[in-house]
Amino acid sequence: MRHGARIGNHEGEVIRSCLESNAPAGARGLVTIRRRWLAPPANFRTIVRVCSFAFLAKPPKAHDVIRKITLLSVIICALALAVYFYAHRNWHPLPPGTTIDRVVVEKAARKLSLFRDGRRLKSYRVALGRSPVGPKEKEGDMKTPEGIYKIDNRNAQSSFHLALHISYPSNDDNTRAAERGVSAGFDIMIHGIRNGLGWMGAFHRRKDWTAGCIALTDEEIEELWRVTPDGTTIEIRP
Repeated sequence: MRHGARIGNHEGEVIRSCLESNAPAGARGLVTIRRRWLAPPANFRTIVRVCSFAFLAKPPKAHDVIRKITLLSVIICALALAVYFYAHRNWHPLPPGTTIDRVVVEKAARKLSLFRDGRRLKSYRVALGRSPVGPKEKEGDMKTPEGIYKIDNRNAQSSFHLALHISYPSNDDNTRAAERGVSAGFDIMIHGIRNGLGWMGAFHRRKDWTAGCIALTDEEIEELWRVTPDGTTIEIRP
């Protein structure tokens, strides 16, 4: 009975005498339970070893902590720069001296494309009016018009970063609005982001947010301003 000997001489004698006697089954079961309760767990040595290691382990050195903090700061700065670069990058800029003769806006695709002599030169993603589905019918409906118009004016002092004015409403738009007894609305533009909020860059496109205009990033509207003469045709499709 080596196991009993570990527990103690007195306990070992009790266990041995109970097992060698014709004690009732219940008593023998009680002794067995007592032996199991007093026995050390099978992984006792492992637990002691782990606890000793945790207790005796040395705390991290100061220079290791500083190195990890520095590395984390560098990673955060690199990610921030990458996001800023993505949000403000005007991809594939048009060469100096480029001019276009047609703008096509596809509302469902949130896409504005530039054409010259029937050839597509470039496309931008855009944000539209807050109620983008369907043509504009009246002032204040937050819809972007649909139809064929002209870029007939421009405003460098707009509340938004540069603005190219669209010749909405046409005579047909005014006639339809008059038949309903409402105003057709006015001041529909292609413009950049509201002044002071240009830092958001491409993230402005996460939702349609204008009052009916077509919005680009500040970098994109600067390019569009440069290549689009007054009088350029703009077609706005559903």
